[in-house]
Amino acid sequence: MAFAAGGELAAAVANAGGMGLIGGAYGDAQWLDEQFSLAGDTQVGCGFITWSLAKNLALLDHVLEKKPGALFLSFGDPAPFVQVIKSAGVALICQVQTLRDAQHAIGVGADVIVAQGSEAGGHGEKRGTLTLVPEVADFISRENADVMLCAAGGIADGRGLAASLMLGADGVVMGSRFWATHEAQVHPNMLQAAIDANGDDTIRSSVMDIARRLNWPDRYTARVLKNAFTDQWHDDLPALLKNQDDEADRWRKAWVAGDITTANTFVGEVAGLIDSIESAADVLRDTCTEAKALLSEHSKGLN
Repeated sequence: MAFAAGGELAAAVANAGGMGLIGGAYGDAQWLDEQFSLAGDTQVGCGFITWSLAKNLALLDHVLEKKPGALFLSFGDPAPFVQVIKSAGVALICQVQTLRDAQHAIGVGADVIVAQGSEAGGHGEKRGTLTLVPEVADFISRENADVMLCAAGGIADGRGLAASLMLGADGVVMGSRFWATHEAQVHPNMLQAAIDANGDDTIRSSVMDIARRLNWPDRYTARVLKNAFTDQWHDDLPALLKNQDDEADRWRKAWVAGDITTANTFVGEVAGLIDSIESAADVLRDTCTEAKALLSEHSKGLN
């Protein structure tokens, strides 16, 4: 949700009863100040790409001064940041993609684990939500029942929430569905592309990171909508690297212009479940209402 989840979206989610998060991503202090200002008096959390935050430690102190509701760390070792976050009295949420990483995050003091399956939009790994979540849930129940668990990856409605609860999660993190809301900072062309797409139209790739000159660890790829750019370069990364200067400039200009044939639309497999752009409050309310009805129906069926 880097840069798409700004202060307006975070506040809308929080005011509707969820935990709204500003997508701090790679760390831009000025942008973060603007987004916390947009959130106003509503307490929201903030997320960072952990390996990038490690290059700018002052940014963590900068955000903690704003008294966020939680710090959300993804894609890297959270251990170096735990003491600072805990000392500030802020809850630590760690998003993980493997059981091993979940075990490590719990061991260093995470308050909430987000088990993210590969169905998710943006960066992730290879495990599927359906098996990763119950594995992590079983570990938590054995080792530290005080840690909360959220499921992420492929969740866009009440069916996904209800299923996640049945898998052992305490809640869910929904990225792509809130990405496709009125409050998100997303180009209209990309929103329409997501509405027109289905899950088959997505791909996990590294081409957009090469195009943006972002040195992501090899273990992570990003799920985006396929387009002419991925068609050209996904199976020929060496050639893309050789032409990186020209392609980086072309991709950047396309991103600004909303040219979806070149710049990639960052959305998960739930693109096939997104058929309209709603308000964040409506998405949250409808998701919870549907999940409650499904769980109630299931309960009656067992009696």
